Amino acid sequence: MSIRVLAIAGGPRRHGNSEQLLDCVLSSLENEPDVTVQKVVLNDADIRPCKGCNACEKLNQCVIRDGMDQIHDQIIEADCIIVSSPIYCMSVCSQVKALIDRAQVFRSRKYVLKLPIVPPERKGKRLGLFISSAGQNWDYVFDAAIPVIKCFFHVIEVRDRDISYLMINEIDEKGAVLNHPTARNDAINMGTNIIATLHERLQK
Repeated sequence: MSIRVLAIAGGPRRHGNSEQLLDCVLSSLENEPDVTVQKVVLNDADIRPCKGCNACEKLNQCVIRDGMDQIHDQIIEADCIIVSSPIYCMSVCSQVKALIDRAQVFRSRKYVLKLPIVPPERKGKRLGLFISSAGQNWDYVFDAAIPVIKCFFHVIEVRDRDISYLMINEIDEKGAVLNHPTARNDAINMGTNIIATLHERLQK
């Protein structure tokens, strides 16, 4: 049994706080022989904005040919999809939002064309994780990002109850997350728990 993890580093600043949290999660998977991790850095992925043409409602694919072609297939194949993003202007950063907007093709496939996103035997088994960091210490700083992320996970067949969140606020300067009292251990434990859950689900 092979477990496929797609890790999407969304922040525009390489090795910023959200990506470092992502890497902490991935470090917990390094010694798992049956886990394959694909890490995608959105800044290098050449994903253009959605044109809003709705052609995907008829064609079952996007008319734009760019880096989303490869990520599209990786999203379908993955057992766990992890998205990391800093909070910019109270939501996900523009790189992640472009990815989510381009997931319109999955919405069209699922709700308009009535076609499956994943094979029936994989429905209800996929997991999603949203990792985020914010410089502000406001209680509500992540509130606008959560429904955006939920929308993405829903259209790619990850149920609400199968989405986990690791969100750390009041970390702004690069590397600040590594000085946080709990963030690193929380990330490692989250990765361990996700793999344990996938082992259980995929054996059924």
